[in-house]
Amino acid sequence: MEIRFDKPYLRDLYVEGDAGKKHRFQPQIIKRYIRVIDLMTELPNVLSLFQYNSLRYEKLSGDKAGLSSVRVNDQYRIEFKEILNGDEVIASICNITDLSNHYK
Repeated sequence: MEIRFDKPYLRDLYVEGDAGKKHRFQPQIIKRYIRVIDLMTELPNVLSLFQYNSLRYEKLSGDKAGLSSVRVNDQYRIEFKEILNGDEVIASICNITDLSNHYK
């Protein structure tokens, strides 16, 4: 699966492990975020996320319709858009849009 980041701080958080003063997260959240992104890059498609129950992959509804999410932990989730490359479901591209505090 190909991963793209919508916001520069999400890419910085993944690559450097730090996103600056404006976007601060606990070290264990950053480690888990990196681990989930690494797992997503290794998988062939979005449907493969279903085999990992701890991620709780789901399509969002309501005001976040069109987005999907996987859990980083009980409090945080990664929200992303699924983009199909042509008619092939296998070559899906994820646009990581947010690392959000689900209960805020």
